[in-house]
Amino acid sequence: MKKQYRVMLGGCFAAISYLSAQVASADLLIGVAGPMTGPYASGGQQMRNGAEMAIADINARGGVLGQKLKLVVGDDVCDPKQAVSVANTFVNKGVVFVDGHYCSSSTMPASEVYGDEGIPMATISTNPQITERGLVNILRVVGRDDQQGVVAADYIATNLKGKKVAVVDDKSAYGKGLADEITKGLKAKGVTPVLETSITAGEKDYNALISRLRAAGAEVLAFGGYYAELGMILRQAEQSGLKVTTIGGDTLTNSELLTAAGSAADGTLFTFGPDPRNSPVAAEVVEQFRKSKIEPEGYTLYSYATIQLFAQAATEAGSIKLDDIRKVWGKKTFDTVVGPLNFNEKGDITKPGYVVYRWTGSQYGYAN
Repeated sequence: MKKQYRVMLGGCFAAISYLSAQVASADLLIGVAGPMTGPYASGGQQMRNGAEMAIADINARGGVLGQKLKLVVGDDVCDPKQAVSVANTFVNKGVVFVDGHYCSSSTMPASEVYGDEGIPMATISTNPQITERGLVNILRVVGRDDQQGVVAADYIATNLKGKKVAVVDDKSAYGKGLADEITKGLKAKGVTPVLETSITAGEKDYNALISRLRAAGAEVLAFGGYYAELGMILRQAEQSGLKVTTIGGDTLTNSELLTAAGSAADGTLFTFGPDPRNSPVAAEVVEQFRKSKIEPEGYTLYSYATIQLFAQAATEAGSIKLDDIRKVWGKKTFDTVVGPLNFNEKGDITKPGYVVYRWTGSQYGYAN
């Protein structure tokens, strides 16, 4: 009996050791969430491209804490309900870190799920409320709308002085938030918009808006929203003979704006952080993307940097647990492809550095 017991016990130990080894060697699941389909899919694809390249590079150097990273992709279509569904799927799959979401309206409800489950995340969403709700699990790797809105308003007041300004938003958390901040900034500069109105995202006919812009005598369109809708507005405005100088926010980095607007996109202005493609620290990664026939525009490199944040924080903490990673977040300078990043107690970067860009032909560069 004793011999049989020892054999059985030995078998149990062997089984336990095998299972432990399997757990120890399991991949760390990293979630990337955004609009992988729908009208803003190219924005989600930027995120996915950045995350895939970062994970491949980190795995080539040995992974994180001796484990390889594996990407799990979630498509929220920039819909808040779908974002919650994606978040719950990530939880059920055992995702340990989330790069996402893209739209602020998706990031806010999804981040509540991740917060409840103790899953750290980093986002490119810009609505101020994302980091004003007291969540301890979230970082933001870009600036906020109350920062880029001020920059846009300053540019209008200084470089487009005396021109009549219309402010239009798409009613989304991102678009309405940005438009409100631009309006606030304009009024602080003594500029009162001749028109403040909203559109409904997803519509195809914006001639009613164009008629209102013409009736108000608008010479400048300050737009809070995404590239798909603005592209159609600009195309239809050009077809109707209305010429306005347009300025918007960070989502206008997307070259899909050119597809939607055609030649009408030429001259469009937008706010964004310093272009990381021009930084020496990003040169090697930028070259990798271009060899793969991917232009790392917009948020591609920010998504790459998000995965770097996780890898560096987990390595320094010696843990993937939120409580341990949080201790690193506030005291470490993270070396990333978008430059060094530091975060304040809310999870916002300390140096947003917004500047104004202009689309000229198929490229964008700093505005004069």
